[in-house]
Amino acid sequence: MKHTNKETLAKGVRFLAGALPLAFIGPAVVFSAFNNQDKPLYWFILILGILACAGAIYLMFRGIKTLMRALFDD
Repeated sequence: MKHTNKETLAKGVRFLAGALPLAFIGPAVVFSAFNNQDKPLYWFILILGILACAGAIYLMFRGIKTLMRALFDD
């Protein structure tokens, strides 16, 4: 009978927990940047928001991949 690897499962949940705040913060920062296009820090804030969104996508992918490995790998 197969058993779940609990360490790998916990690692995947940690990745997903890290992605959750970035998934909310990233779009909010991008929206804020687009509302303040006339400010001097517009490009910096926009790039910061895009990086946060990309980080959320990466952590979600990595977390789901790790969860699947914990549940279904030999």
